[in-house]
Amino acid sequence: MSTPPDREAPAAHPIEALLRRRWSPRSFTGAPVSATMLDSLLEAARWAASCNNVQPWHLVIARRDIEPAAFAGLLATLSPNNQGWAGQAGALMIVAARTTFPANGNPNRHAWYDTGAAMAQMALQAAALGLQLHQMAGFDPAAARIACGIPEGFDPVAAIALGHVGPAEALPEALAARETAPRQRRPIGEFAFRGRWPE
Repeated sequence: MSTPPDREAPAAHPIEALLRRRWSPRSFTGAPVSATMLDSLLEAARWAASCNNVQPWHLVIARRDIEPAAFAGLLATLSPNNQGWAGQAGALMIVAARTTFPANGNPNRHAWYDTGAAMAQMALQAAALGLQLHQMAGFDPAAARIACGIPEGFDPVAAIALGHVGPAEALPEALAARETAPRQRRPIGEFAFRGRWPE
């Protein structure tokens, strides 16, 4: 089970169970992620909405058991704090966004937005399969570009750890406390405005 009951989102209004179950753990068991599961996640990302249907997201994926050298290379691009726990993930990924429209080379200012939408769908599919993703801003984009061979015209957007969730007790004390802390979000009234942004 990927989401213990105390990690489900305490939603203030009714939402789908899958949305409540998606979370970002730091403890992973190290168990392999099957090719079938990975294909399912990629299919979920494939069907995300995108501006002009250009699907700007691109992923470099390294499974811990299948591509250990590539996995180690991706792990080395993470911040030291993230390296401390992400090494137990079943797979690591770098997601990059193509920043121009392929038809004419014009800038695509929606590329990061669309890439985020695709990764959100992937995260939900992971939760549906009993896995979880942890998406990270804490990585070195320049190092990721080198490690993954990402060409110019594509921005490294995020690093992602994927795997089977492990116990919080497997983490160092400070991270274990974060893993079990109550889940919180800003109230809707702080980010959604009716008719006009408030004065």
